[in-house]
Amino acid sequence: MRLALHTWTLDPTPLAEALRIAQATGWDGIELRRLDFWRAEESGKPADSVLDLVRGSGLPVACVGVEFGWMWADGAERARLLGVFDEQCRRAAALGCGTVMSPVDKERGEPARAAGSVREVGDIAARHGVRLALEFNSQCVQLNTLLSVRDVLARAAHPHCGLLLDAYHLGRSGATRKQMEDVAPAEIAYVQYSDPPRTGLEPGKALDRLPPGQGSFAFREFFALLAAKGYTGFASYEAPNEKTWKRDPTEIAREALEATRAVLPR
Repeated sequence: MRLALHTWTLDPTPLAEALRIAQATGWDGIELRRLDFWRAEESGKPADSVLDLVRGSGLPVACVGVEFGWMWADGAERARLLGVFDEQCRRAAALGCGTVMSPVDKERGEPARAAGSVREVGDIAARHGVRLALEFNSQCVQLNTLLSVRDVLARAAHPHCGLLLDAYHLGRSGATRKQMEDVAPAEIAYVQYSDPPRTGLEPGKALDRLPPGQGSFAFREFFALLAAKGYTGFASYEAPNEKTWKRDPTEIAREALEATRAVLPR
């Protein structure tokens, strides 16, 4: 399994520096957000300047994020979000990356309509030769469990759409080992991870993520299960934390990689 550093983990760090740190500390790749392209525009550069920056780093791109909200959107906003989806798929393909990711919508809606939207964006992904990894969010109103997002994906049944398994949300939502064992290998499109704090759930709080071993998630069992399922893609360390953002980003990246390697199957 290859290990990628998610840019949100080092959020206050400029992208060029985050790329340098990821490479210097030994990560196998980088995960990019939609926000990384927005920030380039805000600084007066073309959004696609990010492509040249990343290529220049020599780091493989594990995944490119899109903008969520497309599942139940209507009218002009839906058209805008689908345009963003198409744009991010194009950028992923340009970087040699085969995966884009999106969280589910935050509010409620009809599962059948969500499945239809998944099929629609799956067709967009297919045109660019990439696959969507759809992530449930443990703090969303409706699609907040592994079972709920698997249901939507099963209804959609699109070959270019799969499941994103995020250890943080699996832990926060109380997903059981049996539920994770029931996931077929072909369903898994991508993996993200960080450790939920042992102090438990704090509604609305998401910037509390930790390296493996510092929180409550059973990482040895999780990574062993992925290995048993034959998953050989990237696992991306997505650990935004307001406390660690105040520290040296190189130390954050190095410590996280060491903590991850300590819980991987041997």
